[in-house]
Amino acid sequence: MPGRTARRLQSWVVPVGALLLFEWYTRRHAGSSDALAPPSVAVQAFARAVADGSLWQATSFTLLSAALGLAIGASLALILGIALGLSRRAARMSLLAVELLRPVPSVALIPLAMLVFGFGLRMEVAVVAFASLWPMLVLTQAAVTQVEPRLLEVSRMLGLTPLQRGLKIVLPAIVPRLFVALRLGVAVSLVVAVTVEIAANPSGMGYAMMIAQQSLEPASMLAWLAWIGVVGYAINTAALKLQRAVAARMGGTP
Repeated sequence: MPGRTARRLQSWVVPVGALLLFEWYTRRHAGSSDALAPPSVAVQAFARAVADGSLWQATSFTLLSAALGLAIGASLALILGIALGLSRRAARMSLLAVELLRPVPSVALIPLAMLVFGFGLRMEVAVVAFASLWPMLVLTQAAVTQVEPRLLEVSRMLGLTPLQRGLKIVLPAIVPRLFVALRLGVAVSLVVAVTVEIAANPSGMGYAMMIAQQSLEPASMLAWLAWIGVVGYAINTAALKLQRAVAARMGGTP
């Protein structure tokens, strides 16, 4: 236990040191800069956002958009990944389409999504779903192709339908690898949601940070930036704990 506590304290050395150095620099050299503010002043701006409720409103919108987009993207990735992993013919037929669409930057979809959905939740969800679909699809398909072939042979001998094969054989076998894809999808969904809000959507944490920048309020801008990092860290930690819990329940190595 003392060793674990010491390791946790060591992980704070670099960020705390960086904050102290940044505090010293901004107070000594930045002065009344419109671009930089001391972390202590950013903490005060953060407290004001908590008090007036804007923090929770913006955070809930971003998290809702990211969660809905991830749910849609992950569902499609799971279905398509299993189908393409089980069928070489389907994988060959879809290879060109996947390789053409996968490199398209998600932000390039914003103008089209705005034309179709307008501003708001649906537009952001559509872009997040598109962005999270491709990395999860590739990882899911790769996981399916690595399933023990003898398991698939047994499922064919038992006369299982493709749906039964996917649910009873493939899905349990790829659960550990699915969590790797899920953690990647979680990170992508949050990054893209904030990016959409910065670029186009007048809601959420990204938009709040842009308003602070346009209002020449560097303290608020840094407060929002730090809060986005905290939210991302918390989500990743929760996903990692869920992965370990599922792995332990299945008798694997967490």
